Amino acid sequence: MTVRFTTSPDGTGIAFEQLGDGPPVVLTGGALSTRYEGLPLARELAGLGLSGVVYDRRGRGGSGDTPPYAPAREDEDLAAVLGAVGGGAACAFGVSSGALIALGAAARTGAAPGRLVLFEPPFTGAVGHPQDPAHAARLADLLDRKQRADAVAYFLGEIIGLPPESVAGARRSPAWGGLTRIAHTLRYDTTLLGDATLPAGILTAVRVPVLVLSSDASTRLLQDAARAVAEALPCGEHRTVPGAFHQAPAEALAPVVRDFLAA
Repeated sequence: MTVRFTTSPDGTGIAFEQLGDGPPVVLTGGALSTRYEGLPLARELAGLGLSGVVYDRRGRGGSGDTPPYAPAREDEDLAAVLGAVGGGAACAFGVSSGALIALGAAARTGAAPGRLVLFEPPFTGAVGHPQDPAHAARLADLLDRKQRADAVAYFLGEIIGLPPESVAGARRSPAWGGLTRIAHTLRYDTTLLGDATLPAGILTAVRVPVLVLSSDASTRLLQDAARAVAEALPCGEHRTVPGAFHQAPAEALAPVVRDFLAA
């Protein structure tokens, strides 16, 4: 694969790769992910006659990071990638906070995707569990003091809700160094999410068909939040797929995405 670049309106270079020759599906990852986490799904989509496009969100991997940060800049980044690979013919798939970017791009930019697939957008405030602002403040304090590893651990344990043994296992994993290198982007994800209530103005402005997915092994909170997002969209539907907590295997996701895009 060849890494390509497109330029966001604020001048930030965004790195992306494209697998396959079919209709493009641009994959937007969640917190602490780079384009590499999207490669398994991109390969599965390419094998089903689509084209999987993965990119580094700003501040990660090969992409730039022009201050000041604002959620609208990430919407523009995705729109730039969509435009580079197919414009209105391209579709978008967003995971967790990446789903928030996909919604923003569809609502607020001139390069809206043809269709959207969202995996567990974490709007838990829609079902009675808003995000505690103290979490974002604590995370920012850790990052301000350059305690990147502690910031990642805090995010995984206190915000995502992983048990202590899982956080400890993550610290021992080979991937830990990569996570700490992009710890600064956790500010972006907490800014995107805000208090986790539904952004009614954005959702009602999304006029393309949207499939909202959740894993059958995620918490009831995340599953209910996904359903709430689907119900709030003008053209939304919800479906459950087999998976694990806040994730699903690429081989389970790809056929669902293909069938929805072909409908």
